[in-house]
Amino acid sequence: MELLEPELRAMGYELVELEVRTGGNGLLRLYIDSEDGITLDDCERVSHQVSGLLDVEDPMPCPYNLEVSSPGINRPLRTLEHFQRFLGEPVKMEALTPVDGRRRFKGTLKRAGEEGVVVEIDGLEYEVALDNIEKARLSPKIEI
Repeated sequence: MELLEPELRAMGYELVELEVRTGGNGLLRLYIDSEDGITLDDCERVSHQVSGLLDVEDPMPCPYNLEVSSPGINRPLRTLEHFQRFLGEPVKMEALTPVDGRRRFKGTLKRAGEEGVVVEIDGLEYEVALDNIEKARLSPKIEI
């Protein structure tokens, strides 16, 4: 990530997630985002730029395929900035250690600060420290 983040930031993108699979058919998958969302043209632009950088730096120990994608509607939340950006949105979170007797939280993201994030579930608020969050994702309601 240290190699790619500055390059993507300079292009106006955020590297949300990086997936690496080594072995026979290696894979390097980048999930990118921007304030304006991500289009196919964005993915192509990033793929071209990152391909050139990876050809020079050669960080992968095996042959690989490069994929560039948006994080999707159920994007992961990893940083304080992510949580602050999506206040008021529905989220799913898992804590490393229980908070008020529970490890899984599915509710509305109410607050986010240095001390942690607050999720409201059925009118009750649960505060989870940032370093106690194992994983978190947006959990939008999809209406058909």
